[in-house]
Amino acid sequence: MNNQDYLKKEKLENIRHSLAHLVAAAVLKLWPDAKRTIGPAIENGFYFDFEFSHSVTEKDLPKIEKEMRRLLPTWDEFTRHELTAEAAKKEYPHNPYKQELIDEFTKDGSKVSFYRSGDYWDLCRGGHVAHMRQEVKPDAFKLTHVAGAYWRGDEKNKMLTRIYGLAFESKEELDAHLKMLEEAEKRDHRKLGAQLDLFSISEHVGKGLPLFGPKGAALRELLNDYSQNLRAAKGWQKVWSPHITKNELYKTSGHWDKFGDELFLVKSQETSDELVMKPMNCPHHQQIFAAKPHSYRELPIKYMETTTVYRDEKAGELLGLSRVRSITQDDGHAFCSPEQIEDIYQELIDVTKVFYGKIGMKLRARLSFRSPATPEKYLGEVPLWEKAQGILLKIAEKNKLDYFVAEGEAAFYGPKIDFLAIDALGRDWQVATPQLDFVQPKRFGLVYTDHEGKEQTPVMIHFALMGSIERFLSVYIEHTAGAFPLWLSPVQIKVLPISKKQNVYAKKVMKELLADGSLRIELDDRDESVGKKIREASMQKIPYQIIVGEKEVKAKKIAVRTREGKDLGVMAIKKFVERIAKEIDTKR
Repeated sequence: MNNQDYLKKEKLENIRHSLAHLVAAAVLKLWPDAKRTIGPAIENGFYFDFEFSHSVTEKDLPKIEKEMRRLLPTWDEFTRHELTAEAAKKEYPHNPYKQELIDEFTKDGSKVSFYRSGDYWDLCRGGHVAHMRQEVKPDAFKLTHVAGAYWRGDEKNKMLTRIYGLAFESKEELDAHLKMLEEAEKRDHRKLGAQLDLFSISEHVGKGLPLFGPKGAALRELLNDYSQNLRAAKGWQKVWSPHITKNELYKTSGHWDKFGDELFLVKSQETSDELVMKPMNCPHHQQIFAAKPHSYRELPIKYMETTTVYRDEKAGELLGLSRVRSITQDDGHAFCSPEQIEDIYQELIDVTKVFYGKIGMKLRARLSFRSPATPEKYLGEVPLWEKAQGILLKIAEKNKLDYFVAEGEAAFYGPKIDFLAIDALGRDWQVATPQLDFVQPKRFGLVYTDHEGKEQTPVMIHFALMGSIERFLSVYIEHTAGAFPLWLSPVQIKVLPISKKQNVYAKKVMKELLADGSLRIELDDRDESVGKKIREASMQKIPYQIIVGEKEVKAKKIAVRTREGKDLGVMAIKKFVERIAKEIDTKR
């Protein structure tokens, strides 16, 4: 991120946080007994959480917006004040949320800061515009929706009312974003998942546990096969590990201390072992490596496994396929010497570029590094981290990646390159992640013998090309609006006889096409109008429709139509097969 981008980002965050103050002021004017809590700037806008004595819904948002715009001309500079804990608490005599925050911020005896603009002031750490009425445009923000939110994100606490808003520097930027949201609504993977019969969520199975029907399962397998084939060509080998394990495995790896509350616990009726559902694969792959001695001549050793792992995500955060409790990873782990890191990273970058190039998504890269400000979040020695981060920076520059550095985004055991795919609406999504790990192999005592016969600790590189297949599908469905390329379409061709008279020939056409052995075809021989059949096939986003009428029967040919409605004319079956075979082979 260059300096200009940073300044623009900072200005937007200040606008959004300032508007969080303004929405709180408007709410208090309308409902003086409301208890305010916190109101941060977030991506594209802001929110503020309140406890109301009565229900406030989205029907109230226009009234709140109107009051915000009435107040805006009366605000200008934000002035800072420092108060002792005692004085600060007097500002909120009936507000337990602010009292709790004040206790937390002053436990070391320090004072807390308040900011005032207009006749509103509030406990705040800062981050505002210099001149409110000049820098915040009254037509460049909009309240969008209301949601429930637990105080401090804890389900044991009281449910509050969260008011969300959007905010930009100009009306034009706001309008563009609203237009994007409108398009995103049409592309919502949950709607398209149902329309295309890809997946479903059953209350009998549970939230966050999606079920994939034949079409969704086919899409998953096609993507996974491509992912594994690209890596197999680079020497990665398939392994398998069980879905449950003793919790000691994750205590040794360090995952238990960091993510223990996210694990599903399993109780055995036969033994006293404390078991958990597998939340990730890396410790298992390390045990496969540890099962026998290794020499430097064998390195690198590269394992891959597509398997489902399980994490006890909070119910309120589950969303379609983008946040689930059963997470299928196209995972992999390489064990290598320090000298081999660059070569392995190069092959993983190459694989990532090929995969995302074929599915039509541009990439940029986030170098996720350790934050020096929070050393307690990370395991391992600082010099190792610095060495690892230097290697990743060198690789990013060598490959001329479109990258930026993000301190504090590293995993607890090592830095990583997070590839961000840009979808059709210009949104960034984290996808492939090659990650260095100097910590876990040492914790498990993994060794190999070097050329001098000495034992050395291997470096481990974690890699997932799609990451979570479920989350990847949520992104990809919305990117394509469900119109998958031919090679990925669960159904590639729909055969549509015009009437029952052509059903026999239609079945013959289908049989001839199926002789190829790789095509995925459906026949719609219902006694319905061909117009209805075409509309339904187009709604299902099937790439090609074969129309069979009396003329085609007599000529022993087929009429071909695309899902976009383009008529490709009448042709021989052999010619059509040659056409689509080329399209499939090139993965267009």
